[in-house]
Amino acid sequence: MSAAHDPTVGVLLTSQAFRGLGYGVAAVQLGALMGGDGLSATEVGLVLAAILVGSFLTSLVLARWGDRLGRRRAYAGLYAALLLCGLVIATGLPWWLLAVAALSGAMSVEVIESGPFTTLEQVMLAGTGRPRKQVVRGFGLYNAIAAVAGTLGALLGSLPADRALLGGMLAGTAVAGLLLTLRLPATVEAPAPGLPQSRVLARSRGPVARLASLFATDSLAGGFVIQAYIGYWLTVRFGATTHTIGITFAVAGILQTASLLAAPRVANRFGLLPTMVFTHLPANVMLAAVPFAPSLALAIALLLGRACLSSMDVPARQAYVMAMVPPEERTAAAAITNTARYLTRPLGPALAGVLQSVSLAAPFLFAGVAKIGYDLALWRFFRHVPLPADPPPRRAR
Repeated sequence: MSAAHDPTVGVLLTSQAFRGLGYGVAAVQLGALMGGDGLSATEVGLVLAAILVGSFLTSLVLARWGDRLGRRRAYAGLYAALLLCGLVIATGLPWWLLAVAALSGAMSVEVIESGPFTTLEQVMLAGTGRPRKQVVRGFGLYNAIAAVAGTLGALLGSLPADRALLGGMLAGTAVAGLLLTLRLPATVEAPAPGLPQSRVLARSRGPVARLASLFATDSLAGGFVIQAYIGYWLTVRFGATTHTIGITFAVAGILQTASLLAAPRVANRFGLLPTMVFTHLPANVMLAAVPFAPSLALAIALLLGRACLSSMDVPARQAYVMAMVPPEERTAAAAITNTARYLTRPLGPALAGVLQSVSLAAPFLFAGVAKIGYDLALWRFFRHVPLPADPPPRRAR
């Protein structure tokens, strides 16, 4: 099957749209439903922790055995698990059953880079045999669709919390995903499935380990300035109303989506690594400058300026990891680098709470400085590392 007739990109983009919609609803309604059913804060925390632990464990399983199991089979398995999660919610079964089902890694309240699904989709998008410029464009569209679908899902989730609504959305998403999986061609599989390996990574072990540590640092720093904290800071520092904060976040979301679509053009003009570093760097300077803003208008301007640039590295980063490693190691590389991000990000809000006791500005400063350090280290370590040329197109066996 030639790249021009390969349905992989269309299937994965459609799948991402359905899943973003479902996860957007979950991000709004899941906590409200558990609270409405009388779960304590500890019990809610345990369910959410199970979702995070599930993403972590399943990503590790994919890193070691994903290609041996088969990418399409693993993808279908995740959607089957998501169907189970949706049915548990919709039918009113105990929440501890959802926690058990969530250990599969299928549940998420993150729309962009949503756990094991992202790992498999990242690998399959990179393996279509298309030129790298088209692959980067695909990653940009992939993440933009996630952002738009997640926003629409969040709007739908603003309806009164209802187990039938959330469970039905997740179950419907899962059924659509299973049907779409049937359209994936054999070319999405690893070049040599089933061959024994002594290590998860061989040729790319060093670079992937270094990238994973850097991505973990960046993700930890991002956890210090989640939207909830930014909204809190704007309220305390300037007395901003929820109306103002809501409009600010909505505009930021639009700018973020536009930047995801623009990122491939920048990357194809200047290169993947320069795009990762030199769009991210000014965004982080603006982040560190936010607490020094003397007025609400200037603080919002800095936040919106950051939104124009801070996500442009996402499609470039995904494409960069896939371009750096050989095709047979892509699943492991994606799983390891993505898992590193999932593992450290939840620590950020907790540590930010400690820093707030020192100064409300401290989380912004720490996040900005740490992210600037990440950008500089990324450039320092990888600017002289050449990327392989585009591989020849693969055909179905």
